Amino acid sequence: MELLNSIFTWIMKKRIHQIELFMKYPHDVQEEWFQNLISAAEATEWGKKYDYKSILTPEEYKRRVPISDYDDIKGYIDRMIKGEQNILWPSDIKWFAKSSGTTSDRSKFIPVSMEALEECHYQGGKDMLSIYCHNKPENKVFTGKSVVIGGSSQINNFSPDSYYGDLSSILIRNLPFWAEFKRTPNLEVTLNPNFEEKIEQIAQITIKEDVTSLAGVPTWNIVMANRILEITKKDNLLEVWPNLEFYGHGGVSFKPYREQFKQLIPSDEMYYLENYNASEGYFGLQDQSDSDDLLLMLDYGIYYEFLPMEFLEDEHPKTVGLDEVALGKNYAMIISTNAGLWRYKIGDTIRFTSLSPYRFQISGRTKQYINTFGEEVIVDNAEQALHAACLATNANIRDYTAGPVYFNANEAGAHEWVIEFDKKPSDFNLFCETLDQKLREINSDYDAKRFKNMALNKPIVHHAPPTTFYKWMKSRGKLGGQNKVPRLANNREYLDTLLEVMRNS
Repeated sequence: MELLNSIFTWIMKKRIHQIELFMKYPHDVQEEWFQNLISAAEATEWGKKYDYKSILTPEEYKRRVPISDYDDIKGYIDRMIKGEQNILWPSDIKWFAKSSGTTSDRSKFIPVSMEALEECHYQGGKDMLSIYCHNKPENKVFTGKSVVIGGSSQINNFSPDSYYGDLSSILIRNLPFWAEFKRTPNLEVTLNPNFEEKIEQIAQITIKEDVTSLAGVPTWNIVMANRILEITKKDNLLEVWPNLEFYGHGGVSFKPYREQFKQLIPSDEMYYLENYNASEGYFGLQDQSDSDDLLLMLDYGIYYEFLPMEFLEDEHPKTVGLDEVALGKNYAMIISTNAGLWRYKIGDTIRFTSLSPYRFQISGRTKQYINTFGEEVIVDNAEQALHAACLATNANIRDYTAGPVYFNANEAGAHEWVIEFDKKPSDFNLFCETLDQKLREINSDYDAKRFKNMALNKPIVHHAPPTTFYKWMKSRGKLGGQNKVPRLANNREYLDTLLEVMRNS
């Protein structure tokens, strides 16, 4: 195993030179991918509609092709699901990533081409290991097994030749043999659609393995870890897996879970690396061990544009290219991909922290915010405020969501929070006060609305009993895979159903 680990580590580290090249020549790499994508799609139905053959520059592309979201291209995707090809992308597309989203219960089916699998998603997974091996050359990660909690995958109801499932399950089902060799448990268990049954099976099987790495959404890894500790009667995961050294995570912000993982894995040597991987593509990786910033991955078959948030609702919004972005400004990501998404608005917002190379932080969702009273509170604001409140009261948060309390005839509005703690605040009132004060400090619009309680009263904060969010997600059929707890909403859709679960607990 030591020899195998050395060979794998050497192979993975060879990629670092290519990463350094796109960091050094970002605009050349993006221009090359732009030309490749436009050229590849010339003969598709979409390419003919917008005459891709005559498009020579990104400026012409922006003028001719509109920004789209899922509703705009749903008709094309429905036809592809039924078996039609050469619609949005020239190669056959047989896989569709089912995305429940975080702001809508309606399923979306994102096309996943073989090019996207190989050049984007798998390359991202390999690059995550390459960066880890580069940053920690003395690693032993390939001497043991990796545990990945995926979703479920099945043949869809439209065509016997097309399939859908969570992106994680699609990736696992199509893994190369060498990656499958290092993974545990087996495919049948990993893709079990019954999440609770799957967690039990994973726990029972993996406690007998030498696990050196974990991957997946923090929420569901914590559920698995707690079940493993319950079975084994151990105090932490290192007593079960003494060689555990690496966790690649993504899907949600790691800030609310960081302290929980320190308790589950009490070692300063444990290495955490964040990735930004969505159904639509693999976008970023944490390449520095001393910073949470993500490196924008520029050679994965994706051409990027960025839409300033102030133009988000414009009829013809103007995007900027990579060479025009500014530090500290929130942008909606617009992507064109090697799976046939063209000027597609994925719904995430980012903020650049470095322009050489291009590093960024995920700041929120275009539809996940509270702006009922003009306060414009985004997920990044919420995360900062909750982090400050936890520090002030020695608390750890397991999950949370928030939404508005509307004006009535005699009362100003407010924000209402439901928070489930892994470790309760030492002083709940101080927690609530710190949450409010930090939001006022970092968001001037929120502060203005809170002035003398004129538009916003103090936030209403509910301390949810343990497993509240688990029961709520289960009631919505959203357990496991890439399903995420919605953090903020501009209405009470999530709050009211969650509070009902609390009342019935």
